[in-house]
Amino acid sequence: MPARATDGTCLAKLVRMAIPLCRTAQSQCPRTGPGRPPDFEDWKMAILIMAAILKNRKSKSAQYRFLHEHRRKLRRWLGLDRFPSRGTYFSRYTRIHRLFQIAVRLQGIQALREGVATARTVSVDKSLIKARGPQWHAKDRKANRIPPRLHGVDRDSTWSFSKHHGWVQGYSYEVVVTADKGTVLPLLASADTASVSEHVSFGLKIAQLPKATRNVLADSGYDNNDYGDRVERDENARPTGRRFLCAPNPRSGRIAPCPARDMAPTNREARQRRRQRLAFYRSKTGRRLYRQRSQSVEPFNEWFKSLFGLDQTVWHRGLCNNQTQLLAALFCYQLLLRHNHRSGHDNGQIQWILDTL
Repeated sequence: MPARATDGTCLAKLVRMAIPLCRTAQSQCPRTGPGRPPDFEDWKMAILIMAAILKNRKSKSAQYRFLHEHRRKLRRWLGLDRFPSRGTYFSRYTRIHRLFQIAVRLQGIQALREGVATARTVSVDKSLIKARGPQWHAKDRKANRIPPRLHGVDRDSTWSFSKHHGWVQGYSYEVVVTADKGTVLPLLASADTASVSEHVSFGLKIAQLPKATRNVLADSGYDNNDYGDRVERDENARPTGRRFLCAPNPRSGRIAPCPARDMAPTNREARQRRRQRLAFYRSKTGRRLYRQRSQSVEPFNEWFKSLFGLDQTVWHRGLCNNQTQLLAALFCYQLLLRHNHRSGHDNGQIQWILDTL
């Protein structure tokens, strides 16, 4: 049965916009392994989760209650013969984050095609969110010991430090957003525990940057030559025409000199490229470009957290639960921007859409 959203409500319009993206995302991350196919396709479960998050239902129990109350409409929109049980919703919730990560990338491409934003300059950043429950200190964590009377500890959460948040026990998301003048649009995203390093998380996103991108802005946490070379050079070491503008990270200690290593042609060339990147970063043009980071990804993190109630803690306990919620919320943010643009608004003011749901 074809999926339709004909009620004319705002939620129905958002569902109709999201369905093709989620279906395509499912085709790009097919299920593998033994066992029969699930009774409910992943893209249909993703739409249910998206609808519950748009309605700001934070616990999975509250989400399912809302969905069950509106099951007749949802069954019609998604072409469901029957509605998923509570246990099915809970178990599938933990596995949908892979689909949402792909759906965020696909929707970023679609939004650029629709003219929501331009991606000549993009910014990347990692942001921390505090876990639910009490703090589980490093000494006890290392011993895998929970002190007496310390209840509700989120064992999946980890510690990390940032200049903005200080020490945080919790989770993180990393997002690549447009940094040109106008609407700030998320393009790529991932979610993990707080301690995952930017030196690991950003690597897979470099190959997925839009073709139109010419400048990539990052803070000092991303400062490494590998990222710079992968942004500025292709697999055949030819220039891509892009620039990687990254604040230098003052590393403590000194590396003992090694003449054989330092004189190798590849190391000399890499050092020269790094000096060129730093020189451009410190130039007047580079500083003007880099200021776009503070006008894009940094305020975006505040807007996003405020919009979805993430400025205090994450919604759930457990890594997979929070990966699904964070990536689904970013997908919803993109969806709201697209709907806002279709409504004739050239800005990122999307709270009014949530107010009408």
